[in-house]
Amino acid sequence: MSPLKDKSFRIEGIYRKGGNGMNNRVWVFDTTLRDGEQSPGVSLNTQEKLDIARQLQKLGVDIIEAGFPIASVGDFEAVKLVAQNVKGAAIAGLARTSFDDIDRAWEAIKYAEQARIHTFIATSDIHLKHKLKLTREQVLEAAVAAVKHAKKYTSDVEFSAEDSFRSDLDFLCQVVEAVISAGATTVNIPDTVGYATPVEYGEFIRDIIAKVPNVDKTIISVHCHNDLGMAVANSLAAVTNGARQVECTINGIGERAGNASLEEVVMAIYTRNKFYDVYTNINKEEIYRTSRLVSSLTGMKVQPNKAIVGKNAFAHESGIHQDGVLKERSTYEIMNPKMIGLNINNIVLGKHSGRHAIKDRLLELGYNLSNEEIDKTFVKFKALTDKKKEFKDEDLIAIVENEVLTVPETYKLEYLHISSGTRMIPTATVRLERNGEMVEEAACGDGPVDAIYKAIDKLTGMSCTLHQYNINAVTGGKDALGEVTVKIQPNGGNKKVYLGRGVSTDVLEASAKAYLNAGNKIAFAQMEDGGMDQEPKSGV
Repeated sequence: MSPLKDKSFRIEGIYRKGGNGMNNRVWVFDTTLRDGEQSPGVSLNTQEKLDIARQLQKLGVDIIEAGFPIASVGDFEAVKLVAQNVKGAAIAGLARTSFDDIDRAWEAIKYAEQARIHTFIATSDIHLKHKLKLTREQVLEAAVAAVKHAKKYTSDVEFSAEDSFRSDLDFLCQVVEAVISAGATTVNIPDTVGYATPVEYGEFIRDIIAKVPNVDKTIISVHCHNDLGMAVANSLAAVTNGARQVECTINGIGERAGNASLEEVVMAIYTRNKFYDVYTNINKEEIYRTSRLVSSLTGMKVQPNKAIVGKNAFAHESGIHQDGVLKERSTYEIMNPKMIGLNINNIVLGKHSGRHAIKDRLLELGYNLSNEEIDKTFVKFKALTDKKKEFKDEDLIAIVENEVLTVPETYKLEYLHISSGTRMIPTATVRLERNGEMVEEAACGDGPVDAIYKAIDKLTGMSCTLHQYNINAVTGGKDALGEVTVKIQPNGGNKKVYLGRGVSTDVLEASAKAYLNAGNKIAFAQMEDGGMDQEPKSGV
């Protein structure tokens, strides 16, 4: 539910008077699909964006910023698709103060159950002088005009003063007061370049609330970047000083060093509830699942020591720690892993497991698949049972995310043969199914993977640059699934980078599948209207 829909939240004097307990709700604004996708090397197709948006709805975020509709036809279609299919959360579209931007944003989000237009312009002198080349008066006029224009479409309008923290406080307050008078229901105060420190930023938010006379008519929001590693701390400092919306991303992904991490903000508020005395409506048991999905689809791995969702977040190697946790969990754990949906004791699946067991386990893991997808998962599961003695949750998740929930397969791997050694030239023979036809090619390379990729290039006609190749063992053991991720960029006019993923107990087969997965995404993008457009980036 958006702030505008929940009439009980609209309390006169919310910041100044405190009141009857209704002002301790913190609204969670997720910008994974907009600012998160601006992470270098991340490029999601429309289906992947929809999959993440649906998971964000399960997570219980209040507002999903689905994208920047005017950026490209592809981004417009993705925002529109999310608006049409995701209910229970407000869907926001980003727009500069240009009326064309705002009109385009509305065209994309008008299908939403709750539609929000999020318009922005910079207010710091450094941006005005070097980027916008506008005067303060011109910026103030543009901000007010944009909010009024957006209000013609929807009552839920958010205004962001880009680079707020480096803005002159008096001028910023003048802008905030003016956009509230124009009808902004949420006003965002971003630390766009991650320059603030918690004490400074908290005082900054408190000063704005104290100086703006009509601040009780809006919700003050914060959007912090992590350039100095303080995005979460700054966001929480703002909350303690009156901010009631936090803009964040899953796993903290985003431009440069990233954004405030949603899971860290939410769990800090929950775990230290007596200190912060606020709450969110996030479904905490969906945190780990959401983190995994975003990591998988973006190709941005979560560092092992990442707070809340990292592999080591609940691991204990020290004997003293292990002893303490075995006797009483609270000795060294301030959170129960089950709280975020992390099941430590994974079910063991094997070759005798049936289709219903697989379906039930997938439901427990948060995957509500169609019958066709269940069948596809089961076939691939059975095909690997002779290669792996035991299956764990991670193995099943890898199969689903890497081989089932993918784009249509224009190219499908049918056969792979490798000749390689220390005193021979690596050679790969690859057979693909291409639109129902079997085609085969061989190629030599600097190594077996290079040979495979050159053979695939011959078969598909692709000319690409390989920017990144990563291999990771999904679980332990000699029979572990190898998960390969690649990032490739077509040579020529299209500058987008495509992520490919593949899994197999044979890492060379996984490598081939990953490259083909990226190739299929390129083919799919060419079929999508506007899939090859270039997307300008926002600086909010």
